[in-house]
Amino acid sequence: MSKVIALANQKGGVGKTTTAINLAASLAVLEYKVLLIDADPQANATSGLGYLDLQALQNGIYECLMDGLNPEEAILQTSLPNLSLLPSRIDLVGAELELVNLSDREFQLKKVIQVIRDQYDYVLIDCSPSLGLITMNVLTAADSVIIPVQCEFFSLEGLGKLLNTIKLTQNHLNPDLEIEGFLLNMFDGRLRLNNQVVEEVNKHFRELVFKTIIQRNVRLSEASGHGKPVILFEANSSGAMNYLNLARELVRKHNLSQNGQGL
Repeated sequence: MSKVIALANQKGGVGKTTTAINLAASLAVLEYKVLLIDADPQANATSGLGYLDLQALQNGIYECLMDGLNPEEAILQTSLPNLSLLPSRIDLVGAELELVNLSDREFQLKKVIQVIRDQYDYVLIDCSPSLGLITMNVLTAADSVIIPVQCEFFSLEGLGKLLNTIKLTQNHLNPDLEIEGFLLNMFDGRLRLNNQVVEEVNKHFRELVFKTIIQRNVRLSEASGHGKPVILFEANSSGAMNYLNLARELVRKHNLSQNGQGL
């Protein structure tokens, strides 16, 4: 049975899209079939996987949501054999307004995913940094949520609002939604502030915090600029190793290790 995981945080700049791209790529390297859905109108996950000319894309998540397009007609193959992409473009902004008029507006993405989820081991969804109707669609469609948290105190301020949104989704739209885990991101062990944030998050959320911590690494930014996951850009970098360890931790948690390699 496949696992649908959202990556959400309404605060921008916390490494959400970077995590979506590189976790998806790492799972693919471990020989799991992965689909990354870009549900952000900024389309950074799309460009970060090599599709830099967004205007050249004929179909994407918008057409699936609003026009009833079969997602198989919009899914693209990436440079990794086991990693596919359902891309986004700026026109996804319009879906926020168009969905309002639908009676089952929060369930449109779930319908799209149901068509193809059995073809994949993991479906990862990159959310926009907002808590609008598209994000509600993602949370309604997902089995669980990964919450990237930058190792800065200001990044903790908005967590209450996100957790409240998850709770509302559980109560009214998706009772099976779980928090997969909090992912500590952009960590620099030389900074006392970063270490204090790690202690604070572990104290409050305990077993919900991933053991893997993503270190601050310039190769992660460089890889995105070249339209590649870091494991293809510089496989020996700390960023590549961190995300591979995160993928392994996730797989072990789901008891799927018998399917993948190199665990």
